[in-house]
Amino acid sequence: MFAQTFGCTTLGINGALITVEVDIANGIPALDIVGLPDTAVKESRERVRAAIKNAGFEFPLRRITVNLAPADMKKDGSGLDLPIALGILAASGQVDPESCQKYVFVAELSLEGKLRGISGILPMAIGVVGQGKTHLFVSPENAQEALFAGHLDIYAPPTLQDAVAHLRGETPLAPVEKMPYSQTPAFAGDDLAEVQGQLAAKRALEIAAAGGHNILMVGPPGSGKTMLARRLPSILPAMSDAEALEVTKIYSIAGLMKSNSGLISSRPFRNPHHTVSDAGMIGGGRLPKPGEVTLSHNGVLFLDELPEFPRQVLEVLRQPIEEGEVTISRVSASLSYPAKFMLIAAMNP
Repeated sequence: MFAQTFGCTTLGINGALITVEVDIANGIPALDIVGLPDTAVKESRERVRAAIKNAGFEFPLRRITVNLAPADMKKDGSGLDLPIALGILAASGQVDPESCQKYVFVAELSLEGKLRGISGILPMAIGVVGQGKTHLFVSPENAQEALFAGHLDIYAPPTLQDAVAHLRGETPLAPVEKMPYSQTPAFAGDDLAEVQGQLAAKRALEIAAAGGHNILMVGPPGSGKTMLARRLPSILPAMSDAEALEVTKIYSIAGLMKSNSGLISSRPFRNPHHTVSDAGMIGGGRLPKPGEVTLSHNGVLFLDELPEFPRQVLEVLRQPIEEGEVTISRVSASLSYPAKFMLIAAMNP
């Protein structure tokens, strides 16, 4: 029997809708997942099998083939656990396949059938809206973040049993309502107004902030270079809603979002150590992930002790400084990340 559900994954800083096709046929019992899954998706076979059994449902002892479409796009992350499990239940007749068609499912499953949160839920939710879908299933810990996408009914069942009960019409779930969250102030760090003296340095920082210029500070140790750089974000303008949403998407994908924190409205300030690698600076990995230049998008990238950074790390900064984005090419994918930042560097004479 055949069934189809919908999931989602991330591609760069955007979400990509995934069609999960499940076919159950006679043959030696097996569960095969095709469609360029990465290790986390391949391992979902064992999580899904255990979650279905421990949730009180029957796992079909037949040959199960799961196809993740489009088949030419690499899929990563554990958020496809839930659509795969519901696809198997639908193909085996335990859930009506038609009831799954208007929903998109994104959540990791524990071995006992609980829904767990994942990184990158905000860009996924925005991608779901862009595909014309209006109903999204996520874990309870991801529900408030997903609501920032707007124009979506978010359902957050705590367990697989609750999701199935909703699809069967036995215990319908109500859409999640947005809760009040702690609004991040436009700036929550040290203030440049606290600095006494340093008139020339403060004027230079004000000019750099007004024009979005990069700046290099040269002075002996203890002269206040790092102290001044950390206070630069306090005189930068507040981010617009579009900028805040873009920064929040980046931090969501990087797994740096705090629960119930709301949109990130303060400009990022990143201060990598001089031992950082070039991949850590611009991003990288088998499936490219954001680096320091992307995490400082719409904010400040501070390089203390500039001559201590390896030459290769400084060379890779050329493209993001010139173009405001960085392109990372790997065998599995070539992705572009935004990287518009102010570069502040400090060094000894």
